Amino acid sequence: MNRKQIILASTSIYRSQLLATLQIPFLTSAPDVDESPLAGENAQQTSLRLAELKARAVAPCFPRSLIIGSDQVALLHGEQLGKPMNHDNAVRQLRAMRGNTVVFHTALSLLDAASDQIQSEVVETRVRFRPLDDAQIERYLHKEQPYHCAGSAKAEGLGIALIERIDSSDPNALIGLPLISLIDMLKKQGIELI
Repeated sequence: MNRKQIILASTSIYRSQLLATLQIPFLTSAPDVDESPLAGENAQQTSLRLAELKARAVAPCFPRSLIIGSDQVALLHGEQLGKPMNHDNAVRQLRAMRGNTVVFHTALSLLDAASDQIQSEVVETRVRFRPLDDAQIERYLHKEQPYHCAGSAKAEGLGIALIERIDSSDPNALIGLPLISLIDMLKKQGIELI
């Protein structure tokens, strides 16, 4: 069977590990995009725009491929939470999130670069955080250092100890790549996994 090459437009090790679970060959390519939200854009719109932008950013290098773009935006009390990038920002995020529910908007886009047809979807995951004290936050951050994760916690790691409850139609979405939606999109492209 002659399949189109699959490209993951991401340098995220977590997205790459998730995609590898589907046991299909793929390459990764770093999309060069500005991930800043636009004025007046809500979390769902930001994540969707960035997922599509990432897929389109690498398309010129892979003109006959299927390109996967994904992005995640966390929302707390109407405010978008980005990647903290350092310890102090992560402390501020986790203090704000403790005892609250954060909604993670994980967008997925699958671009057929040859036809310029794109499928996109946003999967919401609601995460209720435990009422953590400052010492717990500091211990967690020193152990895991999740400074490149939206929301400052890795649910696939020790960050699960910060979480009281997760509600989602796809548990992989919180980690960064909604595999259930991706499987449906790949099927529409003629790629059956089993």
